[in-house]
Amino acid sequence: MTPAQRRGIFTRLRKANPQPATELEYGSPFELLVAVMLSAQATDRSVNLATRRLFPCANTPESIVRLGVSGLSRYIESINFRNTKAKHIVATARLLIERHGGEVPQDRTALEALPGVGRKTASVILNTAFGLEEIAVDTHIFRVANRTGLAPGATPRAVEEGLAATTPREFRRNAHHWLLLHGRYVCKARRPECPRCLIRDLCEYPHKTPG
Repeated sequence: MTPAQRRGIFTRLRKANPQPATELEYGSPFELLVAVMLSAQATDRSVNLATRRLFPCANTPESIVRLGVSGLSRYIESINFRNTKAKHIVATARLLIERHGGEVPQDRTALEALPGVGRKTASVILNTAFGLEEIAVDTHIFRVANRTGLAPGATPRAVEEGLAATTPREFRRNAHHWLLLHGRYVCKARRPECPRCLIRDLCEYPHKTPG
């Protein structure tokens, strides 16, 4: 893919959605961290339904620790792997209090040292909560990057490095959101909706669906 194609893709995505945002509902970096930890193998909709119940009662590390694993599990009973996620969230909340004064750190190494927080989750927090130019590669972004030719790669890390290296600087802050939303609503896994795709002519996918 040429630099002109890449710039064209992101220019169109930006024009269609100048201020993209996560669909997870949150009001603080800690709320976002909890929501992202809950979102693994769960839909944003199901996470929002759970956190609408949880956050009015417990939305700080201290209050999550007071709830404990069993208390937290009751709020997130509709979430996949809720017991494991509850254990990770409570342990993370405890470490935030002990090591970071109850604040979510703005540092990748510190974030990835928290229970249940991997590279993707850390990238989401750094980008969405703190405005850093990080690109978190989830299944949607992995698919879009490979299909379009933006950043082909066999692993999420390879795709992330490809996007970081080739995405023009002016688009890096929001690239994660644009690509994720495009994959979720247009470039779908089973059947991409190519006829209504606004970057169809710039995409290098050889099996476009007919209009």
